[in-house]
Amino acid sequence: MTTDQSAPSTANGTATAAATGANATQRFASDKQVEAQTPPERVSLLAGEVLSAIHDTIARHEVTYDEYNALKAWLIKVGEDGEWPLFLDVWVEHAVEEVAGKAREGSKGTIEGPFYVPGAPTFEVEGTLPMRDDEQGTPLLFQGQVTSVDGTPLAGAVVDIWHADSDGYYSQFAPDIQEWNLRGVVTADEEGRFHVHTMRPAPYQIPTDGSCGALIRAAGWHPWRPAHLHLKVSAEGHQTVTTQLYFPGDAHNDDDVASAVKPELMMDPQDVDGGVQVTYDFALAKSGS
Repeated sequence: MTTDQSAPSTANGTATAAATGANATQRFASDKQVEAQTPPERVSLLAGEVLSAIHDTIARHEVTYDEYNALKAWLIKVGEDGEWPLFLDVWVEHAVEEVAGKAREGSKGTIEGPFYVPGAPTFEVEGTLPMRDDEQGTPLLFQGQVTSVDGTPLAGAVVDIWHADSDGYYSQFAPDIQEWNLRGVVTADEEGRFHVHTMRPAPYQIPTDGSCGALIRAAGWHPWRPAHLHLKVSAEGHQTVTTQLYFPGDAHNDDDVASAVKPELMMDPQDVDGGVQVTYDFALAKSGS
């Protein structure tokens, strides 16, 4: 594998891996809890097994020094490009999420990905996500109900939603898009019901002009994610579900580069006058269950 040492730019309003990676890295540093309080014995166990797996791969496939040095150069470039959040969220997070959610009752979760931003504008029960006056795409009404797993409606449940635009770009991670474009937080009514007006997102490629793109090209993989909505659904006394919802018929539902699609997360969009309507309900497990 070879790496392109040129530095991507943001000329002409184009989103680049370098700019996207820098934003994702900055967001992770400011928004995430990174103190795991893991005892040394477990750190030794996990780090030792990861290193052992690497050693086994090297021995089994007789990795050469040229291949080793190419890997070393690529790892250095991932850091320089700020693409560790992208790399880990695309190729590793889905395995962590499976472990985290395997015993939880209720709605299925999936990966958060690198593009979540807390603090989006808030709405009561029904709201229209911030968007540009000429926002492109098909109008989408996304609605549903949040209940506990026993069916009890969860009054005041919070639905935090964000997604890409019709070009596959996320606000705050691409230039020339207003800060909170297609991001919002809706509080459900007494019956746990909510309604969100937005625009249908498009499938997109993860940034390919940086280190992750170099890996994709070297391995002969593809960079595509199917169109999806991101959500965090929460309610007092219940476990938060972080998930993504998908549209039937997308060409990459079966080979998502991030391995995040699950059958339970497929929506059932219905055509309505001038747009599309989706109803999707959430069931949350109680905290501690």
